Amino acid sequence: MLKDSHKFDVFLNFKLEKQLITLIINKGEGRMTKYRSYKKDMTFSYCFGAYGVFELVKYQSKQVKEVIFHHTFDKDKLVNELETKNISYRVNDNLITKLSSKENCYVLAVFNKYESKLNENKPHLVLVNPSNMGNLGTIIRTMHGFKVKDLAIIKPGVDYFDPKVVRASMGSIFAINIEYFDSIDSYLKRFKNHFLYPFMLQSSKPLQYFKNDKKLFSLVFGNESSGLDESYLNLGQSLIIKHSDEIDSLNLTNAVSIALYEFFKDKFE
Repeated sequence: MLKDSHKFDVFLNFKLEKQLITLIINKGEGRMTKYRSYKKDMTFSYCFGAYGVFELVKYQSKQVKEVIFHHTFDKDKLVNELETKNISYRVNDNLITKLSSKENCYVLAVFNKYESKLNENKPHLVLVNPSNMGNLGTIIRTMHGFKVKDLAIIKPGVDYFDPKVVRASMGSIFAINIEYFDSIDSYLKRFKNHFLYPFMLQSSKPLQYFKNDKKLFSLVFGNESSGLDESYLNLGQSLIIKHSDEIDSLNLTNAVSIALYEFFKDKFE
């Protein structure tokens, strides 16, 4: 029998209508947390995989609810980090199996969703209506590699806290500031001093012959399938990444990677 004088945690795992429910009961709180397959309206999300969890703990430790291990995972190094930052952890093979869509997942973290604000004194990347979660995660990872830490998403756009985005970013999402905007106009209203560089097939200015002379600027890319409409030709200086006529266009992630390299390569000389 549990006594009131002792702090306790009770973990109950069971299936209810084919859905795994986890109850976490803490003394004095009566808190119940329900872990189920991710949905956009949830207040928390999941980070699957060791590398992503390490990045989450490094950059957003205060948002971590708990970390869950498979019993076969070599967890000593990560446990040291968790204990240093007073983050709860436990072993639960069944929960990992139920929540993960990957067979090779041996650790996951549950974290609270949070808001961040773009830095008005730094360059930005702007994605207009991104629709592919894997692409978004890869782009975020590339941004992190070039130390570009501010991403604006013009709605509609994918949910950047979806575990598919988080996993594709390999945890880099936790080092990046991300904000949604209703339109490009609402973005420009906030960031009047940022000069726009829309990347478009209709542009006549090739990137390879262009030299940026602006301190504050935003690289703007369109949707994976439709790109940017012609109205963006009137915003800032449009650019085009030239390639052979054997393809009609570059993949969005490739185009963003090339642009980030060209604009920020001088940082790494």
